[in-house]
Amino acid sequence: MEFHEILRFLHVLGATVLIGTGSGIAFFMVMAHRTGDPKLVAHTAGIVVIADYLFTASAVIAQPVTGVLLARELGWDLTEPWISISIGLYVLIGLFWLPVVWLQHRMRSLARVAATNGEMLPDLYYRYFRIWFLFGIPAFAAILVILWLMLERPQF
Repeated sequence: MEFHEILRFLHVLGATVLIGTGSGIAFFMVMAHRTGDPKLVAHTAGIVVIADYLFTASAVIAQPVTGVLLARELGWDLTEPWISISIGLYVLIGLFWLPVVWLQHRMRSLARVAATNGEMLPDLYYRYFRIWFLFGIPAFAAILVILWLMLERPQF
C-alpha cells in the first residue's frame, strides 16, 4: 500500500468517526432529553462528554493533519477552491463545536445536580439544550458539504 493510500484511508476514517460520533452523540442526547429524567440525562451527557473527548477530538486533530499530508502527497494546492472551501467550513464547524462541548459539560452538571436533589431539570438546562441543538444543525450541514467536496472535488 502506498503512502497516499494510507493517508486517504486515515482521512476517510477520521471523517467517518466525525460524522458517526456526531450523529450518535446527537441521537443519544436528544433521546435522553426527551425523557426529562435528570438521572438519564446526567448519565447520557456524561457518556457523551467522554465520547467527544475520545473520538471527536481525536478525529478533529487527525483530519487536518491527514488532509494536508494527503494534499501534499498528491500534489494538490491547498488554495484550490474545493480545498479552501473545505478548510473554511472545517473552521466554521469548530466554531460551533467548541461551545457545544462547553454546553454538554454544563448540561451534564445541571442534570447531575437535579438528579442528586430529586428535582426537575432547571430552565437553564433547557436553554442550553436548545442552543446545543441549534448549533448542531449548521455544523452537521457543513460536514456533509465537506464530504461532498472531498468526493466530487468540483472545479469552480
